[in-house]
Formats: sequence, structure tokens, C-alpha cells
Amino acid sequence: MSDQEAIDSFVDKWRMRWPEWSVAEVFIPQGQRETVLAWMALLQELTDAAWGGSDPRPGEAKLGWWVEELEGWSRGIRRHPLGQVLQKFPAPWVQLAASLPQLRVSRERPVDAADAFAQIQQFAAAVAATEQVLFDGSAGADETIAANLLHMRLAHHPADAAPLQALAQAGEGAAIAEWTRQLAAAQAPSGTAVRPRRILGGLAWARLRRGEAVQPVSALHALWVAWRAARG
Repeated sequence: MSDQEAIDSFVDKWRMRWPEWSVAEVFIPQGQRETVLAWMALLQELTDAAWGGSDPRPGEAKLGWWVEELEGWSRGIRRHPLGQVLQKFPAPWVQLAASLPQLRVSRERPVDAADAFAQIQQFAAAVAATEQVLFDGSAGADETIAANLLHMRLAHHPADAAPLQALAQAGEGAAIAEWTRQLAAAQAPSGTAVRPRRILGGLAWARLRRGEAVQPVSALHALWVAWRAARG
């Protein structure tokens, strides 16, 4: 498999979770689209490793590999195909690598909403710092990114996503619905985030507000959300 075929396979996995992007990406500058897709595919690989599977050990090993890989990117060395697109940017790859141990710890069920955001604060800050470089952004988007990450966990790895407080409030059967409601209320997408993050955050928020974290919104709704997010 060529590097491009491998990149396409990672991107296709991300697009399967975000079919709305085929409509929303019209508001992304043409020159940034490849970078956006590679970056989002990378984040999916990292978060799947942290939160996926019933046994945490394979994910822990994969995150350990990614620590070495991202540190290598800072020195001009790459092994993973996504590095062909991303490694050339002078992004804070070492900071992102250093945040992965905290991302791994975030697999533990949080106590409440504040704890859920705190668990991924360091990783969200590293993601924000990287996106500033990749997409010419400004600081101040950590909370938007954290909310977007928590949506990703709820949508694709819901087993321990709902905090203990949500379990206590709603019971085992309704805890996910309660956490969906809390996340929808917690953070609307921020105008300080880079445009790709604003658009993705808007789509995630639209799903949450509808009460279905994993269910895509319609193409027409996605177009409207993306237009509003692109305007900032």
C-alpha cells in the first residue's frame, strides 16, 4: 500500500463518522482541506487508542508509539503515513506528544462535568496550540476543543463517558442521555477557534442539541451550521 493509499484509508475512517463533512468542507479553503482531513484523522487515531476497546492495554501501547512518533516529527523524522501531510508544519509536536499520557488517563470515568473537562485539559491545550499553527489561528479555543473531544468520546466510546454525577442523577439507563444534554448546554462553539474546528464543533453541537451524539444531521442542516461557523 502506498503512502497516499494509507492516508486515504485513515481519512475514510474519519469521514465515515462525519458524513456531514462532505457538505461542510465547502467552507474550508481548498488549500487547507488535505491538512484538515489528515489532522482530524490523526486525532481520531489518538482518541480511539485512548478510549476504545474493553482492554486498555493495546491502546496504551499505541499511545506510547505515538509519543515517539510525534517527538520524531519535531526532528524531521516520520514513520506514519499521516506525517507526510502534517510533519512539515512547525507545530508543537512535542507538546502534543507530552499530552498523550493525560489523554490515556482520561479513560477513567469522570466524577462530574468539571472533572470530564479537567481530564482532557492538557490534551485540548496541545490540540489548540497545534491548530493555531496548522490553520493560522489564535489562542483561546481550549474549551471548544475540549467539548468537541468529549462529544467524540460520547459518540464513539460511550461505555464510561457519562460522569458519575450523571449516573446518580439519571440512573444507568438514562445516563448517556443526561450527559448528552449537559454537553449540549456546556459549550457552544467559540469564535476564537480556527475555522475547521468551529465547523466541526458546530456539527457536534447540532448533534448533541438534537439528543443523538452519533447520528449525523441532515445535509441541509450541516450546510447551515457550517456557514454560520465559517462566519465566526
